Amino acid sequence: MVEHQLQEREQTSVMVEKDYHAEVGYYQISHEGEKICGDVFLSKRIPEENRVLCVLSDGMGHGVRANVLATLTATISLNCSMEHQDANALASIIMKALPVCSERKLSYSTYTIIDISMENDAVSILEYDNPQTVILRNYRIYEPQWTQVKYKGATKDKRVMNLKKCTYVPQLEDRIVFCSDGIVQSGLGRGLAMGWGRNEFIRFVRSVVETSPTVAAADLAERVVRRAASNDLFKPKDDLTCGVVYFRKQRKMMLCTGPPFNPDRDSEFAHLLKNFDGKKIISGATTADIISRELKREVKDEKRLDHALPPSSKMSGVDLVTEGVLTLSKVTNLLINHNQNAKMQFGKGPADQICQMLLDTDVVYFLVGTKINEMHHDPSLPVEIEIRKNLIQRLTKVLSEKYLKVVNLQYM
Repeated sequence: MVEHQLQEREQTSVMVEKDYHAEVGYYQISHEGEKICGDVFLSKRIPEENRVLCVLSDGMGHGVRANVLATLTATISLNCSMEHQDANALASIIMKALPVCSERKLSYSTYTIIDISMENDAVSILEYDNPQTVILRNYRIYEPQWTQVKYKGATKDKRVMNLKKCTYVPQLEDRIVFCSDGIVQSGLGRGLAMGWGRNEFIRFVRSVVETSPTVAAADLAERVVRRAASNDLFKPKDDLTCGVVYFRKQRKMMLCTGPPFNPDRDSEFAHLLKNFDGKKIISGATTADIISRELKREVKDEKRLDHALPPSSKMSGVDLVTEGVLTLSKVTNLLINHNQNAKMQFGKGPADQICQMLLDTDVVYFLVGTKINEMHHDPSLPVEIEIRKNLIQRLTKVLSEKYLKVVNLQYM
């Protein structure tokens, strides 16, 4: 079965348009008997430009050698794309940088680069020798205008560069599905004379989306890869990787913590939370007391589920009420150590619940009161308990850099 193969799964998000979100996910299984995958998938959000980049590279062969080629190619592709290098310059840099295979005397790695720009409301795709990217719109295949890029640079292996690119405007519920050739060639010699093929691959993707219209990007990618593995009787003869970008409506959440510096702003503080359209969390007993008083809502304690933390509470119109600094400190540490690829599960405690809600959210709003709670300066308290503002900054960093969330901070 595929369980002995390397399996990876990742899901991230970035805002594309005011009401749109691009959810990015991928899944991969390595060649039979290999612990290292020869395909590499990288993604990065560039908040200052409101862009997200995804790169899938397939190195020649499999195992360590292929992984080295693919990693180098994907890293160069990502960095060059961040700097807005044109297709010819990018291709030249990659081909000159790749090491030459000792057996075939070739330096070769394919790549697909997806560049999503909020500023330009556009998606640009650049491909070299990977199966052509599929764009699904209203359950049908949308074909953008592809153009061939004439590459004139000399390469070590003298290959003719099969570069092509396209640019189009995304729409709500669009899906971009791209893969390594192991997907479309799966089943070759094992009951499928010509392999699975692009047409059957597209038919499968459409059937999954028609059956599950809101299927997550990573889940769709996983189903594609597992189907390809089954075509190979669960003994893949090539690395299998699928990446998906899913354009959907945003999921928003506000986390409110800490009392405002000026008590005169307590009412404004509470009503910002009340009027927010999305999931709501209050973190901090004093914060909960202020909002309870201003909105005239009762706070009720719940059963204790994490003996290392105070129990969570309930308040009408709020999804979760927890203790403050201790809980947020644990949330930050849980997210730092969380491994999505291993499908780690969170517990039922208040910090675990916050983590799950954060990962299920695209845009996170932190409403942070800046009044210092003097109990946090008690030298007898553990060193890891930080002042709230610094703690929120750490949490913001891990959410934006590791999980590619869009984070907005407002201090009061």
